[in-house]
Amino acid sequence: MIDTSVLAAFVPAALALNVAPGPDSIYTLKRSISDGQTAGVMAAAGTSTGCLVHTTAAVLGLSALLKASALAFTVVKFAGAAYLVYLGVTTLRNREEFEIAPDEENQSHTESFRRAFTINVLNPKVAVFFLAFLPQFVDSGGSFGLQIFTLGVLFGCLGFCYQATLAVFSSRARRVITERKAVRDLLRYASASVLVGFGVKLLLEKRVAH
Repeated sequence: MIDTSVLAAFVPAALALNVAPGPDSIYTLKRSISDGQTAGVMAAAGTSTGCLVHTTAAVLGLSALLKASALAFTVVKFAGAAYLVYLGVTTLRNREEFEIAPDEENQSHTESFRRAFTINVLNPKVAVFFLAFLPQFVDSGGSFGLQIFTLGVLFGCLGFCYQATLAVFSSRARRVITERKAVRDLLRYASASVLVGFGVKLLLEKRVAH
């Protein structure tokens, strides 16, 4: 069972990272603008389902190693911390504006789901992010696999709620996120700060001895 204090730290961080514009949210907005809000919600569902794939991979790849090996914990800790800080710095430096013009190609709702799922699953940055982000909220005295899976599912659910909201209010979201520089900069600074801050937190985390 995950402690409520861990959830209190995880949920705001997960929400902040989900709000950061990226390929998944951009695709959801394009589908909702082109084919309606239902298509956008289906795309959001596809992205969240893809998160389950990354979560399962994280469970299979990390749970046994982290529980059995202090060295593995240390390696994952430093690698994860370095990667999160790197993501934060590159996010801060990236001033590229996202183009969310409607697509001329109409897609079925099933196709919107499938493409969003594929975009998420085949993005190596998402896979590495899950490996770097989730373990820092795990209590080494508990079940690694269960905790990582629960946090991954929660991350995916929060992402779905956010992206589904974008789909429903796509016109307003597109204007606010893409046409107002101050809002884009605020999102960029906030996302970068969260990534760097949690990278440092992970770096300072100590393994609890059994």
